[in-house]
Amino acid sequence: MTITKEKVIELLEKVLYFPKGDNVVALNMIRNIKIEGNEVSFVLYFPKRDEINENILKDSCINAIKQNLDENVKVNIDIKTPSSSLKGIKNIVAIASGKGGVGKSTVAVNLAVALHKSGERTGIIDADIYGPSIPMMFDVMKEHPQVMERDGKTMIIPIEKYGIKVLSIGFFVDKNQALIWRGPLASNALTQLFNDADWGELDYLVVDLPPGTGDIHLTLVQQVPVTGVAIVTTPQEVALADAKKAFSMFNQKNIKVPVLGLIENMSFFTPAELPENKYYIFGKEGGKKLAKDSGVVLLGEIPLVQSICESGDNGKPSALEEGTLISKAFMELANNIKTEINKIKSV
Repeated sequence: MTITKEKVIELLEKVLYFPKGDNVVALNMIRNIKIEGNEVSFVLYFPKRDEINENILKDSCINAIKQNLDENVKVNIDIKTPSSSLKGIKNIVAIASGKGGVGKSTVAVNLAVALHKSGERTGIIDADIYGPSIPMMFDVMKEHPQVMERDGKTMIIPIEKYGIKVLSIGFFVDKNQALIWRGPLASNALTQLFNDADWGELDYLVVDLPPGTGDIHLTLVQQVPVTGVAIVTTPQEVALADAKKAFSMFNQKNIKVPVLGLIENMSFFTPAELPENKYYIFGKEGGKKLAKDSGVVLLGEIPLVQSICESGDNGKPSALEEGTLISKAFMELANNIKTEINKIKSV
């Protein structure tokens, strides 16, 4: 019987990788198939290190080929896991929200700037696959990351702006075209942004997640060693209700990512001509109450100021300024996040 690559792929499509709910071929876990006479060789790529299902899945692949093709076929499988490109990153902080429109990306960008200003080597990754906005907020929309070869693998070099390493799916797609990707394809794209990038040595990598809960969030926590996640909300009841769902997701047993705390964005309005006044346009202390009820820290209360929106559109994050109300708020947020991470690591 003649063994063909097409037949091998067809048989491997019947092998499911249960953590991702799809077959190993669709998940791009089968790579470099080689056929030499009665011998089949390929790489079985796992999306994260120390996968407990390695041997089980390896045996399933071997059985799928032998039992449906020929018992005498010799099957050689080389198991690979993500490169060590993340080993130089001390802390990975995910910024999430239960719903859109609460300013999650704005918070992520300014947090990254504040961390850098406080002396930390910082990067930011735009994991909002369907609506990447980080390139605009850093004014790097026209930039195209370079690549380099390392150990036979092509690595992406993040763009640097304001001293921060930046990487986004927005660098690789048409900004005027909506991304219509199924879950596995979007998840694979996210995995590449992490593992196929030359991040170097970083103290903090800030991750801007998509709003809500879904495949991207599951991919992140299953494949990336996230140090902790911070949830962004606004004071309105509808936003607070969705923030509760985000808490619930990250606290699930099969996810269990440490929740660093809650960030209340658009907490209050302070007009420039009355810097001592606070107007609680969207409600007062909703974030504080939710944080207390959820047993987490209120990491920061970010005021509503026009300059935040303008600076985001202009590609100059507000936290870059010195001595302003908004820059002080983000510096306080950065310090509080560092404190919570130190608590986690000291346990």
